[in-house]
Amino acid sequence: MSQPYSDFVREFEELLERAVRLPRGGLAPATRPAPKPGAPLALILAPHPDDECIVGALPLRLQRECGWRVAVAPVTLGSRPERREARLAEFRAACAFLGWDALPLQDGGLAELLRRERPRLVLIPHAEDANSTHRRVHGLAVESLRAAGPGFRCAVAETEYWATMSDPNLMVEAPAGAAGDLVAALSFHKGEIERNPYHVLLPCWLADGARRGAELVGGQGATAPAFRLAALYRLSVWNGSALERASGPGRVAAAGADLPVIVGP
Repeated sequence: MSQPYSDFVREFEELLERAVRLPRGGLAPATRPAPKPGAPLALILAPHPDDECIVGALPLRLQRECGWRVAVAPVTLGSRPERREARLAEFRAACAFLGWDALPLQDGGLAELLRRERPRLVLIPHAEDANSTHRRVHGLAVESLRAAGPGFRCAVAETEYWATMSDPNLMVEAPAGAAGDLVAALSFHKGEIERNPYHVLLPCWLADGARRGAELVGGQGATAPAFRLAALYRLSVWNGSALERASGPGRVAAAGADLPVIVGP
């Protein structure tokens, strides 16, 4: 029996199949102005190369709308030694496409990176993400924030992917252009998407973020925002010794919102 929603689902499946055949990597980035000296920094601590693209809606908007600098440190290069050199090259290409700085870890590790770069915002996976490396990186990030010293303070946005958070407090719209660039950047991670073309499924994940965020961030029974794609985060402040959840109601950052005010100090 044919009915309009069956046709919708078939067309959606066909769209995904066509998307899988789009070029992977090799795309030229748009020319964008470099951040001004002293621009605030959003630092992504990525458990693996590719996570920077998946959770990148907030830093990408801070870069494009507010002139922030974005940098990414891949905390691991994956569990397969034979793939690590290629994954590092893919990571650098994805960052170059987005105009982000790639910061492979050096002697001194994460704590030294934090002291040297002084980020205003750090993005880390949440403690219960359903991937063992993501969970380890959460713990390592918290230890490194503490090791950076009692005078070190910044905003922290916990991210999700393999398991969602039950209590996000920040929903960030991912406009189509920004979401498309995150998908394109993810396509540079060719070795990973060959086994699972999850780059073309990123809009589906962002659509589910908008669905969940309407209730979890906006409040139960709240009217959903007009936008269709969004990423969810748990926003906190590192107060020099611990993560302190941002106070007040959930925050919704539609396109054009004052992101630095929403993110906080």
